[in-house]
Amino acid sequence: MWKTLIKSLREYKKPSILAPTFVSLEVVIECIIPFIIARLVNQISAGCELKLILQYGLLLLVMASFSLMFGWLAGSACATAASGFARNLRKDMFYSIQSFSFENIDRFSSSSLVTRLTTDVTNVQNAYMMIIRTAIRSPLMLIFSIVMAFIMGGRLAFIFVVMIPILAVGLFLIIRKAFPIFKRVFRKYDALNNSVQENIQGIRVVKSFVREDFEKQKFEKAAEDLRHEFTKAEKILALNSPIMQFCLYVNMVFILTFGAYTIVTTNGLDFNVGQLSSLMVYSFLTLMSLMMLSMVFVLITIADESGRRIVEVLQEESTLTNPENAVMEVKDGSIDFSEVSFRYSEKAKLMVLRDVNLHIASGETIGILGGTGASKTSFVQLIPRLYDVAEGSVKVGGIDVREYDLDSLRNQVSMVLQNNILFSGTIKENLRWGDPYASDEQLLEACKLAQADDFIMSFPKGYDTYIEQGGTNVSGGQKQRLCIARTLLKKPKILILDDSTSAVDTKTDANIRKALREYIPETTKIIIAQRVASVEDADRIILLDKGKIVAVGNHEELLKSNEIYREVYDSQNKAGEQHE
Repeated sequence: MWKTLIKSLREYKKPSILAPTFVSLEVVIECIIPFIIARLVNQISAGCELKLILQYGLLLLVMASFSLMFGWLAGSACATAASGFARNLRKDMFYSIQSFSFENIDRFSSSSLVTRLTTDVTNVQNAYMMIIRTAIRSPLMLIFSIVMAFIMGGRLAFIFVVMIPILAVGLFLIIRKAFPIFKRVFRKYDALNNSVQENIQGIRVVKSFVREDFEKQKFEKAAEDLRHEFTKAEKILALNSPIMQFCLYVNMVFILTFGAYTIVTTNGLDFNVGQLSSLMVYSFLTLMSLMMLSMVFVLITIADESGRRIVEVLQEESTLTNPENAVMEVKDGSIDFSEVSFRYSEKAKLMVLRDVNLHIASGETIGILGGTGASKTSFVQLIPRLYDVAEGSVKVGGIDVREYDLDSLRNQVSMVLQNNILFSGTIKENLRWGDPYASDEQLLEACKLAQADDFIMSFPKGYDTYIEQGGTNVSGGQKQRLCIARTLLKKPKILILDDSTSAVDTKTDANIRKALREYIPETTKIIIAQRVASVEDADRIILLDKGKIVAVGNHEELLKSNEIYREVYDSQNKAGEQHE
């Protein structure tokens, strides 16, 4: 796991090396200072001159200054490395997500991906900061302090040999108990984020159905579950500090008692005041090092689960990849379905589409009708290869879509969805998703064809009107027309309208279809609709039911030959008597 994460370090390797280097120098100086102080204490006890005291004082001042400098340099390098590492992790994860197929995205909830990009990366960042600084400082300080304690204290230093195993066992038990809880905590985070995200995205629905209390209860439950798990984990981790403090005070009592006894009984010959003072300092440094080391383990314990969740995203391979020697050009807009069956994942047992055979000529206009769950959207998503077929093949321009370069194929197959998304920015900026280099005149033309120019010009700032995130400051019909205009700017060989005029009136719908026929006559147009009126002028209409094509023909042919089509037409036009 950590090998995968460290790949994101890249340009921050240098500060990652400098941080522990400066920390090591800081530790060496800090461990020498008590030794110098002990010698100074002994010199004072022996009645030294003021000059010698000043010399020792100057030496200690210089060493303290160097220790401060190395500490500051280590902190600066550590902050640079950890922040840069987190930045690269988020970047690598975001880029990885952008390469996912729809099938990959279906495996992660959007709330989980947000948590991984934010909370999980922050946890790993904090752990890495501790690793390259504190995790280097604490073991070095521990080793140097123990060595110096044995040099200065002799047999009294054996107290460390007793205390360290006690602390190690206590720390091991704490981590062993806390780790499984933290694994559950991140699943709770996902649930909480999901509750928040759903509420914010659907706030209009929540208010219109007066479901605020229900949403509050749902959020409260998710927040309470998270609080409960965190409290449980923190109670276990809280044992760390008392254990450390207990060992520290026992250690100090032992050294003070037996150190003072030895000084008195030997008249300072076997052990003197300077040694006692330095041993006290080294015991404090030793146990503080152990305490900091335990905090490092705690953070690593938390970050370990976060790291695994991040690596899941980084190692997730797209189920859709470009083939070798990929075809870069789409010849025309012809489409062929040959014995196509499809399911959303390999694990799924149910086939969404079954045994679909269909030829669509380039430039043809095709209407698709079917009830809810008829797999209309699934049908058209195979054309730009948003999913791969389970059986059979889909060809565009006479070539299997799996042989195309994905970008080249999707640049020539444009989809306008019923719930298309507008991004925060001006109307112009949103339209230029279709063509980044489109002129103002081209934007105007596309919007007129999509019947969007009139309402755009009614805004005070016209095409410079700012669109809020998700297009919340425009109506559903306005949003759909902007999305159609955006798609027209691509001038694709295949245009798919997935119920994308459902929010506009019938007159506007008819004007849009007329504009499409005249503006892009050579483009293959596939129109999914609920209203027969939206597809009755299509060259052919396809009826889908439960993933199968049950009828194909133009409007007049289907009225004569298909009872389902006739019933739908009659119910929508309130003229059933004419066909009874």
